[in-house]
Amino acid sequence: MKTSPDPIAGAVAVTGAAGPGATGPRRPRTRRPVLRYVLKRVAIVPISLFVLGSVSFVLVFFIPGEPAITILGDFATPEQVAHVNAQLGLDKPLWDRYLSFWGHLLQGDLGRSFFTNEPVLDEIGRFLPNTVELVAMALLVAISLGLVIGVLGAYFARRWPDRAMSGVTSVLQSVPDFFLALVGIYVFFFLLGWAPPPIGRLPVGASGDQPSFLILGSLFSGDWVTLGTALQHAALPVLSLGLVYSSYFAKTARGSMGTALTTPQVEFARACGLRERTVVRYAFLASRTTVITYVAILFGSLLGGAAIVERVFNWRGMGQWALDGVLKVDVPVIQGFVVTAGLMTLTLFLLLDLVVLFLDPRVSYE
Repeated sequence: MKTSPDPIAGAVAVTGAAGPGATGPRRPRTRRPVLRYVLKRVAIVPISLFVLGSVSFVLVFFIPGEPAITILGDFATPEQVAHVNAQLGLDKPLWDRYLSFWGHLLQGDLGRSFFTNEPVLDEIGRFLPNTVELVAMALLVAISLGLVIGVLGAYFARRWPDRAMSGVTSVLQSVPDFFLALVGIYVFFFLLGWAPPPIGRLPVGASGDQPSFLILGSLFSGDWVTLGTALQHAALPVLSLGLVYSSYFAKTARGSMGTALTTPQVEFARACGLRERTVVRYAFLASRTTVITYVAILFGSLLGGAAIVERVFNWRGMGQWALDGVLKVDVPVIQGFVVTAGLMTLTLFLLLDLVVLFLDPRVSYE
């Protein structure tokens, strides 16, 4: 008995790839071009970090105010101000301070806070996990909701679902995250009483030392009471950031999926009788590199963009810590935040380039 040909196999044979997402046969990857590409990407990181560190060193001098006056008060005498400047090393020439900055930075020393006199690296280790946990949860909400909105808009292009999703995206994109946070506090805490007060990651008077990764630590240790309380306190800040940033992700997903769904490969797959679910999956695979790229961009944006929301909810994250440093003109704190956030973003983009390299055979090594 003669069997009918497999439509998926036919699509693969004609397109010359594993599905409608690819445009040609997979190129053989030799070790030398791949290694050269990786080395080029790795070499960019220290160069970018040098530029970032130099810019952060210069930009702090454009912040209005003087650390000595902030410490002593407005009624400090010139002698007292000069004495504090000498203690902080602010009386040295700019070039000497620049060389000292890089000399300490290359040794892993970000200096000490002007106000707490604690090492900046220790404070980053205390506040950074809180921000990473908040950003990761907000990014998960943004990706999930943004993908749903973007895929629905692309699939029902120029029809009422697309217009509805575009309206939702425009509304979310026009609302600042801190304003949405304040509205959420007013509605869900003051009016309805569903949410806990915006006083941090745990209620006032919580006993014991709070671990750096409170939610993950409670999950892995099996402390379900602390986990539930921490999730309740994290709900509003996570939704405030996730809803706003989902609009940016939705626009990117809408554009990439809309392009992928109109390619000849997708039309051929439909002509072969493939199920619509399979066709959409192929289109998503074709646009996955764009989606992954925007995930890294959103992560970098959330690292700094979460500062005001952290302050609204007293989250005690790195963004709130850096914002307090800006208000106090705490130069080592500001520089430490910029260097740390920049290094994390550069590392993430390096990993992203390597992931895209192995996911998409069309990526050029040059």
